[in-house]
Amino acid sequence: MVIAMIKGSLEVTPMAMLSRPVCGVRGKTLIINFPGSPKGAGENFDFVKKPLKHAVDLLSDKKPEVECLHKAMQSSNLKSKVNAVNVADRARKSQFETIPVKTAQDIVIQNCLEIPSVVEKRTLKNSIGFILAEDVLANDPLPPFPASIKDGYAVFVSENSQLQNALLQVRGDSTAGESPDKCHVEEGFCIRVSTGAPVPPGANAVVQIEDTELVERTEDGNDEKVIRILKSASKGQDIRPPGSDIPANELILPKGTRLGASELGVLAAVGRPQFSAYRKPIVGLLSTGNELQSPHDMVLEKGKIRDSNKTTLESLFQKEGFQTLDIGIAKDTPDAVYQKLVEGLKKSDVLVCTGGVSMGEKDYLKRVLVTDLGATIHFGAVLMKPGKPTTFATCTLNGNKKLIFGLPGNPVSATVTSHLFVIPALRKLSGWDTPLYPAVKVQLEKDIKLDPARPEYHRVTLNWNTETGVPLASSTGNQISSRLLSCNTANALMLLPKAGEFPNGIATAGSLMTAHLLSL
Repeated sequence: MVIAMIKGSLEVTPMAMLSRPVCGVRGKTLIINFPGSPKGAGENFDFVKKPLKHAVDLLSDKKPEVECLHKAMQSSNLKSKVNAVNVADRARKSQFETIPVKTAQDIVIQNCLEIPSVVEKRTLKNSIGFILAEDVLANDPLPPFPASIKDGYAVFVSENSQLQNALLQVRGDSTAGESPDKCHVEEGFCIRVSTGAPVPPGANAVVQIEDTELVERTEDGNDEKVIRILKSASKGQDIRPPGSDIPANELILPKGTRLGASELGVLAAVGRPQFSAYRKPIVGLLSTGNELQSPHDMVLEKGKIRDSNKTTLESLFQKEGFQTLDIGIAKDTPDAVYQKLVEGLKKSDVLVCTGGVSMGEKDYLKRVLVTDLGATIHFGAVLMKPGKPTTFATCTLNGNKKLIFGLPGNPVSATVTSHLFVIPALRKLSGWDTPLYPAVKVQLEKDIKLDPARPEYHRVTLNWNTETGVPLASSTGNQISSRLLSCNTANALMLLPKAGEFPNGIATAGSLMTAHLLSL
């Protein structure tokens, strides 16, 4: 690292020979001393920041991370068998049959079912969105004692008296967190009790404070001595019996339950801080294309565009609760695509690639998958707009079956196909029984021109019409597959049929369509 800092500094200025960057190791701590000037410190940090994580992993004995990087570095020497030179012999038509979306979804889910589920122990912390892999029973009843529903007085109601206008002596109090055995209630006496506090033995009712009046104070004037009950009371009034919310050993959350805030709260309440859940798959994200630049580059080179797909899909999958890994950008060569595919498959359970799946001379993804990785392509064309060249493949690496999605490079196409194919696959692998987005009937707000060849997944914003009870679907505007703005306000994908199903190829305002809800 010292050599890297000195070499890099000398390339900036010969005066760097006068600075003294040093570094060393103490125990398992890496210590780096930069030059004193802000400019020099910043430059030297840039020289060493890339290998810093690997250096720390080595010091921390993180063998899996170290081995993974070493294998990824070795994969950079891989050479593809795909011929990238003979452009004239490339296919003019797709060799894959164009299949309906429903058929494609069924193929994806079936392949997910063939991958053994992984069950792991989880705790209350950071388990939101996970699926339970076991039936959960209550360890304790809830409440575990008779609890007061109101702030008031615990009293004894006899067969002959409902206590109206009765004078009762206040013997003590019971507040939340105290033992139920602290006090005892007898006829003619009462115990002041707080909401949620234990009802003392001997009491069989609680009278709320609003139905009482103070008759006599204690001698020091600070406490209550005698109260009057203003309204009649009945047995069991304003008391939650033990187990009235949840009895002990009752099934509270069945296997397959998705854990949200209330479910985790129930687990905490009944003493189940640890439980079994299905592990979520790790998603690798790979972009392909010579035209792509990092979104962090401030200056856009001529002929380049910034890679927006990775940011969009990363955010989409993370919103669903899935961990993502950035596999980088593969240049449009068979070797580069092959090397990045191997790296991504080693690091992730599901690899999502964007670009390189159409009919262009630089679209190598499908050929590399088959030729170099021995992958099975289950489909390579889907009857839909946008997203026709969507590809789904599987391969085996180190005995583990991996899923590979080749999505179109256009941002909208990648987003829509992720909703329809990738997220359902990730959900299924995570234990979901019904991984597809729910569908509802919607009503068109305005006329929409239909595509003559393919059904279209139109981005819409749904608003519920209180008069009809049917959501009103408003188009998000120009639906061209490169216009990511069409997804900005969309909360549903509306399925439009081909033009032949409507007169003049136009779906008229008021027509009923099916829409898949992306959010509520």
